[in-house]
Amino acid sequence: MTDNAAMPNPSALLEDLVAANRILAMEGVLDAYGHVSARNPQDPTRFFMSRSLAPEQVTAGDIQEYGHDSEPIGDTRKPYLERFIHGEIYRTRPDVMAIVHSHADSSIPFGISRTPLKPVYHMASFLWSGAPVFDIRRERDDNDLLIRDRALGEALARSLGRCQCVLMRGHGMTVVGENIPEVVFRAVYTEKNAQLQMQAMRLDGPLTYLSDEEGRRATESNRPTIERPWALWKARALRGQ
Repeated sequence: MTDNAAMPNPSALLEDLVAANRILAMEGVLDAYGHVSARNPQDPTRFFMSRSLAPEQVTAGDIQEYGHDSEPIGDTRKPYLERFIHGEIYRTRPDVMAIVHSHADSSIPFGISRTPLKPVYHMASFLWSGAPVFDIRRERDDNDLLIRDRALGEALARSLGRCQCVLMRGHGMTVVGENIPEVVFRAVYTEKNAQLQMQAMRLDGPLTYLSDEEGRRATESNRPTIERPWALWKARALRGQ
């Protein structure tokens, strides 16, 4: 039997989801486009995400609950077209509790070139697991680059595999985490790592990346500290509300 007392407070989860939207807009990871979701901890076949809206404008009243088919439950407001990114990753990765899809500028070059995105510093150590590139043309020649149905969502989830980030050719990136603070942390530092890697590539090489062992160890060291940037970002993003 489920211990309801151990379940996260639903209103607190929605508050964090609103904060995540605002933080990612504030940090330049999301603009008018992109979205962040959280799995429903009381029913893992469902997830929460805003209706189709610019992330900076999201409030608790804009959050919709989505079912196993990635369709809003009892809500006729317009959803994000690419909601299938979230639904199909949740379906294939039970460890994932939150997802960010972004068109962040600095990630784009790594999805359209032969240069892989790798961790260059400890804040992005989670990238040690890899950042595979999903090329939608391998799935569907006739496409508009958008993940607009479950079949494409399934293909993206396969590309992600057991990694924490998947790049999308000519589109952006999708990052996963075990909770909302962690996925926000990863989305922010994936973008920062991409910026730093491109800066370093202009200097004399070869570049020295984190080893897999360094990546694993740094990721575990960072985990207990994520509450620190999360508290700071959340206070800034929700100031005045």
